[in-house]
Amino acid sequence: MFGLQTQECLEKYQELKTGKKLVYVIYGLSEDKRSIVVLKTSDEKDYDKFVGELPEKECRWAVYDFEYTLPGGEGVRNKLCFIMWSPDDANIKNKMIFASSKDALRRRLDGIAIELQATDYSEITRDSST
Repeated sequence: MFGLQTQECLEKYQELKTGKKLVYVIYGLSEDKRSIVVLKTSDEKDYDKFVGELPEKECRWAVYDFEYTLPGGEGVRNKLCFIMWSPDDANIKNKMIFASSKDALRRRLDGIAIELQATDYSEITRDSST
């Protein structure tokens, strides 16, 4: 069955969560489609660049560390956001594998504040995620 994570998946998540060096981690499936692997990590804070890393026709999972300013400028906060990217143009089998494997990854990632599922770039704008 799908959903076995490499140790690196959990390590990179912990690095993002506690180290505050990474801003996001993008996950996908291994070539044999039997395990979840880390495809990319970045310390780039430009949200649009992050969205640009999500392919038009392939599914991905990601965790993004959103930084936002409280109303009235009362300080900066962060929220960890889990994103399931399943574009409309992705292969149907691939979409099914990602949907059925999501929980295997998500339940291991404690501290997630927001979950977002997107099928189109318009659903993953910064405004829709905060």
